Amino acid sequence: MLDLSKITGFEWDKGNFDKSYQKHGITPNEAEEVFLDQDKLLQEDIKHSKQEVRYISLGKTTKGCVLLAVFTIRKHKIRVISVRKTNKKERRQYEQKA
Repeated sequence: MLDLSKITGFEWDKGNFDKSYQKHGITPNEAEEVFLDQDKLLQEDIKHSKQEVRYISLGKTTKGCVLLAVFTIRKHKIRVISVRKTNKKERRQYEQKA
């Protein structure tokens, strides 16, 4: 399982910094809140881990919105690739665990 205890912060690619806001209305700060959720779900994104290991996290923001974040780890930093609101199936998955 992925251990986030050694994470020191976030690294944002210029292209991804505003992408989630433009496409889904989610700010970088909201995206980062997913990783603060004590009940977050983490799993490896095997389907998209061709060039580097990618992960998926389902977590709730401080406003109560459940989001799905795709990310990778680079030098002890989370690099968010994309983030969006969960669909019904993903939200149920999160709620069953929480």
